[in-house]
Amino acid sequence: MPNRRRTTAALTAAAAMTGAAVLAHAPAAQAAVVDVNYACETKIGPKSAVSPVDIKAVKSGNGYTITMSFEKGVSDSPIELPKGVMTPRAELVLGGDATGTVKVKGTPNTAAIPPDTPIGIGTLTGTFTPKKNGKVTFTAGTLIVHALGMDAATCTPKNNPKPSLELQVTGVSGGTDTPPPADDGSGDELPRTGPLDSAMALGTLGGTVLLTGAAGVLWLTRRTAR
Repeated sequence: MPNRRRTTAALTAAAAMTGAAVLAHAPAAQAAVVDVNYACETKIGPKSAVSPVDIKAVKSGNGYTITMSFEKGVSDSPIELPKGVMTPRAELVLGGDATGTVKVKGTPNTAAIPPDTPIGIGTLTGTFTPKKNGKVTFTAGTLIVHALGMDAATCTPKNNPKPSLELQVTGVSGGTDTPPPADDGSGDELPRTGPLDSAMALGTLGGTVLLTGAAGVLWLTRRTAR
């Protein structure tokens, strides 16, 4: 009898630890870096460049803070751009269970940009406030480089880029498309960004392990009672 109890406790602890380990390795946020081929209309003629674009989301109040990051510049200037005269802005095209666009904006350049060198875009930030639950995609849209008091370059994606971010929106009041997950008492959940299939599969696997452990305990208890 004591040996059976020790075995039951060991099995339960092992199952719980396995489930916790699987869940701990489930990614909380993912986003794909997508190469965007921008065709730019500038004051000195057409320009083109390919830049890897990364879009991410972080839960903030009733919405999400969206960041759009460029790894390369998409245009240049024939003259030097002094510090603080260039500010980029862009639109992100929504898809999936949302429509419209999200506007993001960067900060003025912190250093002078030499002539005939790529203009670094950096990171642009905006806010997305969902109206309903569901899966929302974010795709790079029009980019505008504002410099020297004018829109110096307007850049449009020409390669029909794929979404850089897929966001699973939950917990919106009145949202009925995708019900929020049941509250397991673990507190606020980190926003799920990017493809969620892997995270959900891992979470399901962890839950299965835990349920198997519980079933094993019930089965051993019944055998002991006999």
